[in-house]
Amino acid sequence: MAGLMAAALLPAEVAKSGPLSVPAPHKLMLKRGATATAPIRVEVRNGYHVNSNKPSEDYLIPLTLQWGAGQLTSTAVTYPPPTMEKYAFSPAPIAVYTSDFTITAKFKALGTPGTGTMSGKLRYQACTNNMCLPPKTVEVRLPYEIE
Repeated sequence: MAGLMAAALLPAEVAKSGPLSVPAPHKLMLKRGATATAPIRVEVRNGYHVNSNKPSEDYLIPLTLQWGAGQLTSTAVTYPPPTMEKYAFSPAPIAVYTSDFTITAKFKALGTPGTGTMSGKLRYQACTNNMCLPPKTVEVRLPYEIE
């Protein structure tokens, strides 16, 4: 009975704390017409993994970070190298992130001087060794200042 009770509480705990979070990035400072890079820290909760941006199997959902329109233009998004991990559900190791990592986003300032916030969407699917949660998208808000 205690095991059933713990299993019933698991989804609520996952929804409350989430397997992945993105702390607020530092303000990006750049001059009009210039480019700059912003590190986007991603924290993966212990016991979970997320697929890399280039999954090793077609059926796996990739990690993606896309930026909306604004005074900055996204010129590149660079993901760190994944680790290859073997899980019971896959016959071969798969490309995943199993701990905290940093994505690098590169921007060009096209707008007028001032401050603002770029909005991005980080899409991922978190899994444990035994199950995968539905894909989820979290908003990433990057403050910036164009001089």
